[in-house]
Amino acid sequence: MSVLPKTFLLEVSLYTCPCPWCGHYSASLSVAPPVSSRHRHQSDHECEKLEAPKQRMFATQQLVKEIVDSKKSAPPNKVRRGAKNAETAAKVALMKLKLHALGDKSLPQSERIYFQVYLPKGGKDKSKAMFFCKKWSIGKVVDYAASMASLKNDNNKASAKKLRVCHAETGAALPMDSCVETWLSSADNTLYNGGNIIIEYLDNECNDIEDAGQYLL
Repeated sequence: MSVLPKTFLLEVSLYTCPCPWCGHYSASLSVAPPVSSRHRHQSDHECEKLEAPKQRMFATQQLVKEIVDSKKSAPPNKVRRGAKNAETAAKVALMKLKLHALGDKSLPQSERIYFQVYLPKGGKDKSKAMFFCKKWSIGKVVDYAASMASLKNDNNKASAKKLRVCHAETGAALPMDSCVETWLSSADNTLYNGGNIIIEYLDNECNDIEDAGQYLL
């Protein structure tokens, strides 16, 4: 068995572990305050620099609570969620609409836009599947839909109620001179290929219908 040099032994000091429950001695050169090898970790000898676990846990819990509370207080994006649902429903309905939709058969397939058109209240038909040209104006869509569904169309008379295309969710009447294609990529009142639109008679000063959801029931 090898023996440590005398010079080395003189440099090593024995320290009593400060932990009151320990009582062991330890040879140490670097630990301050010196502790026995059994209690060398901060959590074992109650180091004054060690952050209390309860404090860390409380801080973490407080942070989690603040994050949860902030999400609860934020208003839900109902409009975006509704738009996503409408887009998904339109994709599902599109194939079915293509089978029996009414429209101009001479229109190129690439220009066709399909809608389930909900008709004015009080008529014998609730809705009809139709397709239009995406390059048409909303006004031309109104005229064509009125012709296909045999609706009275007095849009050329100043004092008469006007047939308008309304968004199926918001109820907003779309401007007659706007192009169908622009509404396919619009952030507001978006139209979807395979989606729903409403055609209804509105007074000249009226720009929407209040009970849009009732048409789809």
